[in-house]
Amino acid sequence: MNITDGFWVFGYGSLMWQPEFDFTERQIARIFGFNRSFCMWSIHHRGTVDNPGLVLALDALEGAFCDGVAFFVPPETARVTIDYLRERELISSAYLEKIHPVTLRAGRVIECVAYMIDPDHEQYCGGMALEEQAQVIAKAVGGRGPNFEYLYHTAEHLAKIGLRDQDLDWLADRVRTLSA
Repeated sequence: MNITDGFWVFGYGSLMWQPEFDFTERQIARIFGFNRSFCMWSIHHRGTVDNPGLVLALDALEGAFCDGVAFFVPPETARVTIDYLRERELISSAYLEKIHPVTLRAGRVIECVAYMIDPDHEQYCGGMALEEQAQVIAKAVGGRGPNFEYLYHTAEHLAKIGLRDQDLDWLADRVRTLSA
């Protein structure tokens, strides 16, 4: 993929509701072989080294899929956008930047830049029970704000675009209860 010709990027968490880059097209999309999961300790954006939060990542899982949003970044902003995405997403090297096929809702398959968790990285925490995730998310705060805001915004955006996520909805309800 030649990034300077423009490129697609797949958002499944905060990139969906806070892309912070220019794009000319936005479409509902699905990536296969991964699920959306709070499987990454956040020590920068939604937590700290002393009190880590949790952020979403694409976690490899055979037979799974994750629905999200694909954005097309035009050639004129491609270089600045990929630099921005790398600064934002690769802050601790827990994510791996990959080019992966993604299926748009209309059925067209495109190649997308996607950020996936490195299961060998020390920030990987896959398999954590939902209740334990809720306990962490309710309390953690990082450079981009409280961890629960990240959860709430993501769950609300998914619902708004018709892509409800049962685990995120359960977590949002539970964290609200814990924070009351």
